This record gives sequence, C-alpha cells and structure tokens, in this order.
Amino acid sequence: MNLAMSTSASTSTLVADKDWWRGAVIYQIYPRSFQDSDGNGIGDLAGITSRLSYVANLGADAIWISPFFTSPMKDFGYDVSNYTDVDPTFGTLGDFDGLIEEAHRLGIRVMIDLVLSHTSDQHPWFIESRTSKDNAKSDWYVWSDPQPDGSPPNNWLSIFGGSAWAWDATRCQYYLHNFLTQQPDLNLHNADVQDALLSVVRFWLDRGVDGFRLDTINFYFHDKQLRSNPPLPADRRNASIAPAVNPYNYQEHLYDKNQPENLEFLKRFRAVLDEYPAAAAVGEVGDAQRGLEIAGEYTSGGDKVQMCYAFELLSAEPMTPARVADVQEAFQAAAPEGWACWAFSNHDVVRHISRWSEGIEDTDAFAKVLNAILLSLRGSACLYEGEELGLPEAELQFEDLQDPYGIQFWPDFKGRDGCRTPMVWEPTETGGFSSVKPWLPVPPAHVIRAVSLQEEESHSVLTQYRRFLAFRKQHLPLKKGDIRFIERTGKVLAFERSYGNETLLCCFNMSGEDQTMTKPNGDLETLEGHGLASELAGNEIRFPAWGAYFARVN
Repeated sequence: MNLAMSTSASTSTLVADKDWWRGAVIYQIYPRSFQDSDGNGIGDLAGITSRLSYVANLGADAIWISPFFTSPMKDFGYDVSNYTDVDPTFGTLGDFDGLIEEAHRLGIRVMIDLVLSHTSDQHPWFIESRTSKDNAKSDWYVWSDPQPDGSPPNNWLSIFGGSAWAWDATRCQYYLHNFLTQQPDLNLHNADVQDALLSVVRFWLDRGVDGFRLDTINFYFHDKQLRSNPPLPADRRNASIAPAVNPYNYQEHLYDKNQPENLEFLKRFRAVLDEYPAAAAVGEVGDAQRGLEIAGEYTSGGDKVQMCYAFELLSAEPMTPARVADVQEAFQAAAPEGWACWAFSNHDVVRHISRWSEGIEDTDAFAKVLNAILLSLRGSACLYEGEELGLPEAELQFEDLQDPYGIQFWPDFKGRDGCRTPMVWEPTETGGFSSVKPWLPVPPAHVIRAVSLQEEESHSVLTQYRRFLAFRKQHLPLKKGDIRFIERTGKVLAFERSYGNETLLCCFNMSGEDQTMTKPNGDLETLEGHGLASELAGNEIRFPAWGAYFARVN
C-alpha cells in the first residue's frame, strides 16, 4: 500500500459495506470537462479533487470518473494505451491517489471507467500482436483472413460507421474493431487476455478504488465462427444505440456481441471484486433489442456484476407515466433477482432536458420532477455532471466539434460534444472551468445556469437536486425497497416503494397542467422536505404543473 492510500484509509469516513451500491446515487464526471487546474483548457484529476466538496454537498454517494488512462485520445480516453497509468493530460498517479484520499475523507466512493472490450492501436499489446501471426500476443486480438475475394470476413459493422474490420498490411489479415479503426477488439476467448485484464482490475482496487463502470460490457466476446449478422426488419430498428443515419441499426447483432461466454468471464471478474471488502461494478449494456434481458443475465445469481444499465431511459422516446412504468417492470421481469442503475443522461447521449422537453415552457420545473422520478425508482441512479443545473444540450458549430462520431455523420447526427461541454461554475466566458479557452466552448445558455448563481436561489434546479437527495437518504424504501405501480395511464405516475415494514407512496404530475388523483386506500402521512408542490385534500391528491406528492402509508 502506498503512502497516499494509507493516508486515505486513516482519514476515510467510509465503512466497509458490501451493499453500499444498492440504491446509491452515483455522480458521473467527464474529466476533460469538469475542472481545469493547470490552465491548459482541459479538465484534470487535480481539478476533480478541488471540486469534490461540491459533489459531497450535492449528496451523491459515489463518483464515476470516465477514462483518464494513458491514451492517444482518438476517442478521448476510451482508446486505452496503458491501463495502469494516468494520461499526462489528466495528471499523474499521485494526483489520482490524492483524489481517492479526498473523496474518502468526504465520504464519497470512487468508481472508474474500465474499457475491457478493446484498446488503442497504440497499446503495446496490439503493437506486438500485429507484427506477425506467431508472436506471443498474436492471438490477443481478433484477427481473420480475408474472404477469397479479399473482402472482410463477414458483414459486421462498426458503431462509428463502416465495416467493423480493418486491413493490416503486416499480417495481411483483418482485425475487428467495433468502434474506431484505432480501437482494435481484444480476444477474450484467450485466457491470457482475461488474466491480463483481471490484473488491471486488481491494480486499481489495490490503489483504493471502490468499483468500476464497465464500458460496453456486452461487447467482450465475439462469435468464434465469425458468422454474419442477419438483417433486422425495418419495424424493429431502434436508434438508441446508434443514430438512425448509421447502418449499424440495419443488423440484428447476434454474433458480434452478446455472446454466452461472457457470463463465465463476469463470474471471474466478480470473484476478483469479492477479494476486496466492498467493491462493486455497474455494466453498460449497449443493445437496442435485448438490453434489459442482457442486464438481467449479467446481474443474476449474485456472482456476476452487481448492477447494469441499458439504454431504455437514455433514448429519445418521450417520457410518460406509461413509459416509466413499462421500462421498470420490463427490467423486473428480465432480472427478478437483479438490480438496475438508471440514468437519464450521460456523456454519449443528448442531455435529457433537450431530448424530452419539446413544447415544455418551464424546463426547470420539468428537470426537478424528472430528478424526483429518477431517484424514486427501484434501483441505483447515475447523475451526469451538469444535469443538476438543468443544462440543455449545447448547440455547437461544425468547426468546434472534437468527437469523431459527430464529424463522421454531420449534420444528420451532431455527435456527443453537445453533452460534453465544460461544467459551469461561475457566470464567466469560460464558466469558471478554466483560465483559458476550453477544449469545447461554453455556451451562453449554460453560463446563466452556473453553480454560483443557482446556489443563491432557493428554488433553483441545483437546490432541488440537493434537497431531494437529502430526502432520499432519509427514507430507506426509496433506496432499497420494492416497487408496485398504482397509476400510469394518464398524466400522473404513482407507485409504492416498500422496505421492511415501511411503505411510501410516490406520485408525480408529468405534465405542465394541474392534475388530480384519487387517494389510494389507507391512511397517508404526508411527507415534507422533497421540495415539490402538491396537497392532499380529502380523498384527492392535487398537483400543480410538474408537482409531486410523497406519503408514508400507515
């Protein structure tokens, strides 16, 4: 154990709780955009450390930090060239140790983003693998001979456009890349690859992390026979994983991901987690047709990952009471013994206020009730930096784009830069994020929503987030309870959360107009402190626009 880790352990306010993740609120930090500490326009680990008191005051239980490992940054850190070091852009291992120490002192757990399905083409493993067909790492990536006519081995497509196969002139073979050409896929059918990746897991757990967010968890294995995917009928196509303009949506992805061998690897991964007092993981399931089913498989049995999230609530499909209930119940059916981790926004999708607010005038009130819904569902929750300010998607010019995905499909798909712009701390041109021009521009529409401004307002979105996170901590059924839906057909969403001998009634007006709801049977003890308006009048619950009502059922 290094000195920083020892100091962290001695000052930590955390206790070893293997169940800490169940019902936890996890705050996602995109490190390039959170806080620049050294004046180069790019956020870094020291910047994150300087802002951890903000996260603690928000009330989050943990942070999830998107990749900060050594990388050529073709996909901004999701192309890893060294799994066990920090890219100089973000600082040093010492900076990371300092971050862990401060987070633990503040009672915040730290989860980091592990990308195990692929590496950068600059990773030493791939550099060696591509030198010949018989070197020690020749089988560490997915290589295949061409078809007799020289074309790729099958019809698999990359999420970033075009074939998922790239030609390598040295080996005279194709290699698989489900994402960028510079992101070759690892061959997890090779036990040595699995062992190497699990040693990475141990490295970071030994350094003090509390868990992992596993990127593209269902992409770890491919079909050994390299069978082509069948076409997907047009009426089944879903653009939640890739934009509609991407032909990736035209295939049913039976063979390039979602392989059964992944279950055994996840058991090996969980066994490593279980060597530590309280380590946990959440997996990102990227599949438009079977996402919830796969999430159920990966969280079943208590011997794989603790949590998964699919893309159902990260899609553009309008949020209605029926939609919320249907997705929650679909997960329960697919994963009766599993646990979800819900999110409305992250670094890959249009911010949810922009996705769902067409025709809505009071987007702040809309943001507040959506947060209350997210934090009242059965499962854990991820909040994405800036959503607690009600930030909309940033509108950027083509010349400002950094994301290769957006550059590839512009203007029909504008990429992911619009949700990755810098955090706004102060009402200045750079938002208090940096002393120089940031790597992405700070939109004026964001500056007026700066943290310092919202902290002075008793009814701001930020104030409401803080209030509701505190309310959630006070009521255990909201964190760990079962769920039963009562109302979902109109504008009002209502359900009960039950844990032990306590049951809470949770009701939400998901419209911009006043609504009423008949009080369910039983005596209700109205709960205050959540910050959303409503009233109980006789046998009727009355909601103003975007209101909510909470009560203990006696």
